Amino acid sequence: MSATLPKISENIDTATFGTGCFWCTEALFESLNGVVKVTSGYAGGEVANPTYKQVCTGETGHAECVQVQYEPNKITYDELLEVFWQVHDPTTLNRQGADVGTQYRSVIFYHNDEQKKKAEQYKSELDKSGAFKNPIVTEIAPAPTFYVAEDYHQEYYENNKNSNPYCAVVIRPKMEKFQKVFAKKLKGAEQH
Repeated sequence: MSATLPKISENIDTATFGTGCFWCTEALFESLNGVVKVTSGYAGGEVANPTYKQVCTGETGHAECVQVQYEPNKITYDELLEVFWQVHDPTTLNRQGADVGTQYRSVIFYHNDEQKKKAEQYKSELDKSGAFKNPIVTEIAPAPTFYVAEDYHQEYYENNKNSNPYCAVVIRPKMEKFQKVFAKKLKGAEQH
């Protein structure tokens, strides 16, 4: 399945981010109030309808990404960007932790000029502020065709958190830290 996912309604916007392994990213964004749906997939490569096996070679040019459908009246694109910058290391080229390859690159695929402007501004301000020890290498590019990943990648953490060691060792600690930092933005949190 390819392309930007259809809007669920007129009150829904779409954001596409690559922060390394989409298993972690999907679980984090799904927990946010105002996020309607998060889909794991591939974007930014040269091969049509790539498989996970193909993308893992690093030869297709795709990044593992999530497409986030959200309600801008509940969570803004700026807030999604704040999450994006905090849930991964945007200073490592083609790498996140032990995951190495172009498929794990830091990337923001913008869907309109406003998203592009906000992403570039945020990146520039973070670089100038010295928030990170090294320069930010996050790619900011127009949203290309988005290919939905295989079914077993969707809701990966939710479906495997008690059976897959990766979920316990890598994703769960990341989720726990994320939930502390973004406690007020989580689904079920009291909204003011």
